[in-house]
Amino acid sequence: MDREGQKRILEALVLGAPAPVSAEKIAEVVPGLEVEDARRLVAELGREYDEQGRAFEIWEVAGGYQLRTRPEFAPYLRLLHRERPLRLSRAALETLAVVAYRQPVTRAEIEAVRGVEADAVIKSLVERQLVRIAGHREVPGRPMLYGTTPRFLEVFGLGRLEDLPTLREIEELLPPGAETTGPPPPASAAAEPGELEPDVESPAELH
Repeated sequence: MDREGQKRILEALVLGAPAPVSAEKIAEVVPGLEVEDARRLVAELGREYDEQGRAFEIWEVAGGYQLRTRPEFAPYLRLLHRERPLRLSRAALETLAVVAYRQPVTRAEIEAVRGVEADAVIKSLVERQLVRIAGHREVPGRPMLYGTTPRFLEVFGLGRLEDLPTLREIEELLPPGAETTGPPPPASAAAEPGELEPDVESPAELH
């Protein structure tokens, strides 16, 4: 099979997959394609979309590749899809940040960082498939451990957990005189100003 044929199959896989598809999985499906070749073809396809001015682009998220519409088309998509996008309260964002940066972490450890009870928020994040039960800590009572999910990476546009910004990077983005307390929020997530408990749209839903 020639390169153009391989590229067309790859494009169909990325377009049709319900979740980000990895280079390894692409190499398993496309005849004669190795993993590194798959990554190069994805990059080549992405450049073609840019050059052609297409309304979508390839994102590398959650360990794989996914087609997403470009941010400038979000207002039009919201007119088409009237359902409420995924929104997170400040409490949910703070809890999610603790889990993301300190995982695996227990409920008691989350509450120690935030200073408030977190059971209901954790349950909500698990239901939204942003947080998962990651086992039990081998101490008396064997409390449950929590970690983030592939859906978390997908929603926040992260290829892997290592792509989370460091505390130093967060501090560099803050205006002079601002202070940070506890772990920084997840990448690209920001609270709307002027509200005590704001709902925040996730980056993925804006695209």
